[in-house]
Amino acid sequence: MKSVSSMKRVLVAGSTGAGKTTLARAIAGRVAIPFHEMDALAIAGPQWAENPRLFEDVSRISSGPSWIFDSYGYPQVRDLLWSRADTIVWLDYSRPVIMRRVLRRSVARTLFRRRIFGGNVETVGDWFTADHPAWWAWSQYARRRADIATRCADPRFAPLDVIRLATPQAAREWLSVTTATGDETRRIP
Repeated sequence: MKSVSSMKRVLVAGSTGAGKTTLARAIAGRVAIPFHEMDALAIAGPQWAENPRLFEDVSRISSGPSWIFDSYGYPQVRDLLWSRADTIVWLDYSRPVIMRRVLRRSVARTLFRRRIFGGNVETVGDWFTADHPAWWAWSQYARRRADIATRCADPRFAPLDVIRLATPQAAREWLSVTTATGDETRRIP
């Protein structure tokens, strides 16, 4: 397995609310890889308008020598990213961990009207829609987890180094050990 310093094209994958953005930013800051927030690229403006140039934008970025994305990819760019990545860091957390995180984040965003992608804010009314992050995390948890596992085992992506982290503690330990010492990355069951 390669060392963290040799990771050049990284996807941080996991369920909605796992902490992909936080971990991706931390990795990017420690190894000087340009960080790209997938939701910020995908959401182009008010009313959650989708970026019609998402594929072109992600294709341009991912053709570069180094990058880190905080997503396993929107459907229209998923295969592109997986085929160009050299490392997958999979936050494979339990559903209770995911739900605590996504609920805490969405409550704060709603109460404090924090602007996110495209200038949008989560509202109380959004909580009653099927694509609200809390509902999405709950309903898509098993499907997302199975899809990531399938992709990690897919021969098309066999050259990928997969780092599977089962708990937030494992992620913190992996990040501190691998970036502090430059030690080889390791798979965590």
